[in-house]
Amino acid sequence: MDIIKMENISKLYKSGQIQVEALKDISIVIQEKEFVSIMGPSGSGKSTLLNVIGCLDHATKGSYELSGRSVDKLNDSKMSEVRNEFIGFVFQNFHLLPSLSAIKNVEIPLIYRGVNGRIRKELAENALRLVGLDDRMHHLPSQLSGGQQQRVAIARAIVGNPAMILADEPTGALDTKTGNKIMELFIELNNEKNMTIVQVTHEENIAEFGSRIIRLVDGELVSDTRK
Repeated sequence: MDIIKMENISKLYKSGQIQVEALKDISIVIQEKEFVSIMGPSGSGKSTLLNVIGCLDHATKGSYELSGRSVDKLNDSKMSEVRNEFIGFVFQNFHLLPSLSAIKNVEIPLIYRGVNGRIRKELAENALRLVGLDDRMHHLPSQLSGGQQQRVAIARAIVGNPAMILADEPTGALDTKTGNKIMELFIELNNEKNMTIVQVTHEENIAEFGSRIIRLVDGELVSDTRK
């Protein structure tokens, strides 16, 4: 089943009299359980595309269906609901709250869903176990290594059992060895939990962990290769 169906997506940004076309007539279909890497140099439009996929931004034109639901005309409130229901986000710089322990950071998406405290705690513990942080649940981010912080961020992304994980340069702040371990965790989530994963990266070796590589140049889709 298709989880992402984009047809003729374009994104224009205007600054005064200047108009920049960040995405140009992009059509992509991604099926459930795929692990897709989006590659391109700086300014190629890959983060813009991820923002549209993640319902963080609207395309200027074109159509977008997420799990069979048209989302391109939704208002901000409905877009937020879709994000909370379908998508887990992982970012380059972790975005953990420094004053909260690992488990409290992981609970945050469940608070927005209105899940009660006991169940939140149980689900957060399970997510942290899944990413191998059984013994770090009550540590603050400052007490964790970069790789451990990214694992907390991944636990936060998966705690609500989303259909899809979107990752924006998930290894960008990590050394090569730690980055590879994060990719191995993504492969595990993809294979064993059947989570669809779409990641943006400019690193060829990281892109190769995906089973499909989409390449952008100057806002245009120039290749789409399955292994």
